[in-house]
Amino acid sequence: MEMIPMKPERKAQLDAYAERHGQDAATALDDVLADYFASEQQDYKEAVEGIQRAYDDMRAGRVQSIEECFEDLSVEHGFPR
Repeated sequence: MEMIPMKPERKAQLDAYAERHGQDAATALDDVLADYFASEQQDYKEAVEGIQRAYDDMRAGRVQSIEECFEDLSVEHGFPR
């Protein structure tokens, strides 16, 4: 097994996490990293989809002027006009 340097405070957090979840530290770290990478991948996918929808809206002419945008934000959030 390859050893990865870890700050003592991070090791203590990992050990506490592993104990709370009834795991050894290596299994707990692997599970946490797997969850993180899956979440990061999902966030990236959602960001790309959102950008694609916005691009499609722009290309189709579904846009509003900056003035309309600021007006909508003012009304929505109660900003003074």
